[in-house]
Amino acid sequence: MTFIMPKWTKTPSAPVRIAFVLFDSFSNLCLANCLEPLRAANTLGGRAAFAWQILTPGGAAVHSSSGLQVLPHGALSELSAADYVFVLSSYDYERHDGPETRRALVRAAARADTMVGLDAGPWLMAAAGLLDGRRATVHWDLIDDFAETFLEVRAERAHHLRDGPVMTCAGAMAALDLTLETISAHLGTAMRLDVEALFIHGEPPVGAPGEAEGARDPMVRRALALMREHLERPLPLATLARRLSCQPRTLDRRFRAGLGAPPGRVYRHLRLAAARRLIAETRLGIAEVAVRCGYDSPAALARAVRREYGRSPRALRAARSA
Repeated sequence: MTFIMPKWTKTPSAPVRIAFVLFDSFSNLCLANCLEPLRAANTLGGRAAFAWQILTPGGAAVHSSSGLQVLPHGALSELSAADYVFVLSSYDYERHDGPETRRALVRAAARADTMVGLDAGPWLMAAAGLLDGRRATVHWDLIDDFAETFLEVRAERAHHLRDGPVMTCAGAMAALDLTLETISAHLGTAMRLDVEALFIHGEPPVGAPGEAEGARDPMVRRALALMREHLERPLPLATLARRLSCQPRTLDRRFRAGLGAPPGRVYRHLRLAAARRLIAETRLGIAEVAVRCGYDSPAALARAVRREYGRSPRALRAARSA
């Protein structure tokens, strides 16, 4: 098995095209856990790195399980090409299965680089033959019936799985994890950490949905927690390593392997990401933001922000309020 070093930052040449196919009684939480992180990545990056459209089987409005009505951009048959097609079905999945749905999903798979099944969506994908011979998961309430019904599929209990051009996901919280992984794959681990900070408070337990893949290294997890606790008065890396009972070079190696960047760069990025949030979302003066994020002066913060984001603190604040 070849180990692939994670990339700290990436810049896709064109927006990643995503189509969400919604079936009646879909989980709105599952949809939100996909859409909101993608929206946040676009906002934080200052450009449309992800472009999405909402489709339904016939192009008509659908309702979530909570009664929320969604008007689609079009019908599934109108899909031209996509990098990802997310199939989201929750309740009434058996009612949605049938020859027409199966044919539509097969056609969609021919136009997409990756098919993604969310919640009960993998059931519809399996019924269409899209998961034959592949590892797959489904909502945990359905996994036993799923395994007994689709003998050609290697059903597994997991948060989410990827096997070739298909991905499957077990539910709403796992959808957040899958989306964060997608952001990391296209924009790098730096953007994943930024988006993650908006939706997950505190340190997730090992293996929990939403936990960065590289941060599953216990040492990296503890180091990130210490960094976030000491933004105002940053710890020297030697002190950080001592608190983790390791050598600085060991810490450096583990960060590069897990996140694709040395600890100093990651620490600086966490401080600047916090500064950007305070600048854009509060009325704090730049001097106060500098103090809270460990910079000696507003000028030092301004220089660092400009180097990191290509804009001054004033421009960041103006862009958010525009």
